[in-house]
Amino acid sequence: MTGSEVSGDAIRLRGASIGYGDVPVVQRVDLTVRRGEAVAVLGSNGSGKTTLARGLLGLATVLGGDVELLGTPVGRLRERGRVGYVPQRHTVSGAVPATVREVVGVGRLARLGLFRRLGAADRAAVAAAVAAVGLSDRLNDPVGSLSGGQQRRVLVARALAAEPELLIMDEPTAGVDAASQETLAALLTEVSAAGTTLVVVTHEAGPLAGVLHRAIVVDHGRISYDGPLAGVDAHDQTGGHHHADDTEDRPGPGYRLDQPRVTADGPSRRSGGQ
Repeated sequence: MTGSEVSGDAIRLRGASIGYGDVPVVQRVDLTVRRGEAVAVLGSNGSGKTTLARGLLGLATVLGGDVELLGTPVGRLRERGRVGYVPQRHTVSGAVPATVREVVGVGRLARLGLFRRLGAADRAAVAAAVAAVGLSDRLNDPVGSLSGGQQRRVLVARALAAEPELLIMDEPTAGVDAASQETLAALLTEVSAAGTTLVVVTHEAGPLAGVLHRAIVVDHGRISYDGPLAGVDAHDQTGGHHHADDTEDRPGPGYRLDQPRVTADGPSRRSGGQ
């Protein structure tokens, strides 16, 4: 058992440098997130906040130091379903049309493995995740028929279907309407209350201020502030408003949404590479 398991840390970085190829974007960062915390990761365009999150997920390279998730070095966690991810993407797209049920069912693959069938408990978890985001009446509809905000909620449901201990979200409120933001805030309040650790990369924490109580500000690849969310405005010369598009922070396409389709009747079939 590692030290972070003993201490109850969900995330632990010590002297961590993260980047792409051999070029660091985040440099020599120390950070600890305790289990059950709800944390906003803020920063201006190109600050490194998205690279920090991608490093936690194994989508950017750890070039130095130590990075642990749930007591395990990043990339070595055997039970992938323990960490959920909602990527920075406003809508769901893919080469093969899929229903809400099928897209959310992909979230169970992390628990089952790629070629396992969905059982009764898995179908119940999918239905519960869809209900949690308020889309039960659209369960069998093609995701392409949903609005952008509803598609965003489908991505959240997909992550929740795995019943993660740690949920990492990249710009979950960007580009969606106020009603969808309110729905997400209410949902994350319940998720956090149930004990799930939340890490939300966002350019604007306001819509989620009721659930995100700690803020980490990334500036030029370093953490310049770590404290109460309410104290960010006094620290941040931009007034707490950050650019949504971290293109300088994300040099490669990275995560893809071309995911396997899942049915209850047979093995999953890949519609594209991940």
